[in-house]
Amino acid sequence: MAQDLSEKELLKMEVEQLKKEVKNTRLPISKTGKEIKEYVEAEAGNDPLLKGVPEDKNPFKEKGSTLCVFLLFASWLEIAWSGIPR
Repeated sequence: MAQDLSEKELLKMEVEQLKKEVKNTRLPISKTGKEIKEYVEAEAGNDPLLKGVPEDKNPFKEKGSTLCVFLLFASWLEIAWSGIPR
């Protein structure tokens, strides 16, 4: 899309974006950094990357029956393909 625009149009879009951004309220990093740290520490107990996922709620846990069904299907495909002349 940007390739279809002239240089003047691109510069106009950039100026419009900068006008929007200048209206954003700015806060000092000393305040926001402290707030972010407190939030991360408060939510650490709920973070599955830190504490892990319970086995009974893990959607990616391998199930034994799936493997059996897959092996049966693979065997069936092998039989089906062996009967097709090439």
